[in-house]
Amino acid sequence: MKVIFLKDVKGKGKKGEVKNVADGYAHNFLLKQGLAVEANNANTKTLEAQKNKEDQLTAEELQQAKELKEKIENLTVELEAKAGEGGRLFGSITTKQIAEALQKKYGIKIDKRKMDLNEGIRSLGHTKLPVKLHHEVTATLTVSVKEIN
Repeated sequence: MKVIFLKDVKGKGKKGEVKNVADGYAHNFLLKQGLAVEANNANTKTLEAQKNKEDQLTAEELQQAKELKEKIENLTVELEAKAGEGGRLFGSITTKQIAEALQKKYGIKIDKRKMDLNEGIRSLGHTKLPVKLHHEVTATLTVSVKEIN
């Protein structure tokens, strides 16, 4: 019997796949548990419509990420911190502070975990910070650290 999997079933199939399985297995387990539906014309068309909708949403997300990338690359986030001799900061600037400044000043909300900063910024000046917006789109944010007077 041909079935369309609604959920991943270990060893049998992944969500959205159409596979041929034993009749008893389909009737007694997959259909009863709601893990699959019979692959008839109506269910196949529904599956195709869902896939088209998901593709459209994915394309929309990618487009939004590209637009946000252009916006971010034209910005400079300015932060102030206490510094000692040679422009070394007392402490460091973290991704959390950068994300908060971006939200407050420009109204752009980005998760601090999307920013690729291994260690905090520990010196005055400009720093280029990669920001992962989408698995295909990475923007570069400029962070300017100035000394508090």
